Amino acid sequence: MIQQETALDSATHGIVLDGRRTLSVTGVTDVERFDEQSVVLVTTAGVLMICGEELHISRLSLETGELGVEGRIDRLIYAEEHSAAGFWSRLFR
Repeated sequence: MIQQETALDSATHGIVLDGRRTLSVTGVTDVERFDEQSVVLVTTAGVLMICGEELHISRLSLETGELGVEGRIDRLIYAEEHSAAGFWSRLFR
């Protein structure tokens, strides 16, 4: 059986940060949650948490795996996808 490859299957994960105000992320498979202080994404490289202030999602396409965030970006934190629950429980204790 031949399986067709989608654009997302072949998408590699990448980040472009411009002046700590604009962030572009590729390889995004899901957005778990977001508010003005954080955005939690599932990417092809694991779970990514974006922390800052006045954050908002300016662009999102799960079909192509692209996401844009604007605001003041302070931190980018990765966790392996398989250990994400343990990571978040330790982070928010």
